[in-house]
Amino acid sequence: MRMEQLEYLAAVTRLGSLRRAAEELHLSQPALSETLRNLERELGVELLERRRSGARISDEGRELLPHITEVLHAVDRLRQAADSQHQVSRRLRLGTVSAATATLLAPAIREFGATHPSTQVEVIADRQDGIQQHLTEGSFDLGVISYLRDDDPPPGLHTTELLRGRPVVCVRRDSPLAALNAVTVADLLAQPLIVMRSGYAMHRYVHRLLGGSAPSLSYATDGAEMCKLMVAEGLGATVLPDYSVLGDPLERGGTITCRPLADDSTELRVMIHRRRARSVPTAERDLHAILVRRAAEQRGSRPVG
Repeated sequence: MRMEQLEYLAAVTRLGSLRRAAEELHLSQPALSETLRNLERELGVELLERRRSGARISDEGRELLPHITEVLHAVDRLRQAADSQHQVSRRLRLGTVSAATATLLAPAIREFGATHPSTQVEVIADRQDGIQQHLTEGSFDLGVISYLRDDDPPPGLHTTELLRGRPVVCVRRDSPLAALNAVTVADLLAQPLIVMRSGYAMHRYVHRLLGGSAPSLSYATDGAEMCKLMVAEGLGATVLPDYSVLGDPLERGGTITCRPLADDSTELRVMIHRRRARSVPTAERDLHAILVRRAAEQRGSRPVG
């Protein structure tokens, strides 16, 4: 049983229909219905009356509502208590997939530290699903995640778009690929390729880009920063978002560079998430605002996409 299942049922009850609840939660109606079916199977109770005219909460579901409300209130109290502890401990936990760490997070945290010298910022690298889970559970305050254009941000989290960009091929300055105006899939397959492990948006993108073909040699690693370091050491090429490469210290120093992919119009996005329906500590709100502002400045300093 997951908290969002209970929250979804409460939303259906409050709004009076599955359709209106799906609209408020930014979910498709079939997805919401299936989530509640899973809860029904787990509890062994029919929670919704499903008719051609729509779905409404059943009598059995209404009898369980006081218990569901009690659980939701208890979780909300727990989150408020955790928020208070965060304020007292003066520590922020920020989860990131690290695709934009060097170009966005590091300067933002440096600026934040100048005005909040007593607040510790703990940056924790994780994969997309792990960050989303930690945010929902309350163990992360903020999360910065890369998405492919068609990915839907998770419901239940406050989401702000930071950056948009395109996939590019990241190579050393002395690589044969650096001499090309654009890199084809055939060019990429002829070189050793450094890829992210499963669980990252770029892993899914590269798998789709290659269409099942295998490069001459490949390495797998966690995170964009390690990919760039391996490129700098001459181990091969990698595919990353342009906003992860442009402005990186290795790129500014002339060690690595990037080239666009030929005949590819894929769009990537960086989102910052925080939990909804809770009081937001001042330090968290300030770091969030700095990241949003710096992202806007970064978008203005070069063409997006």
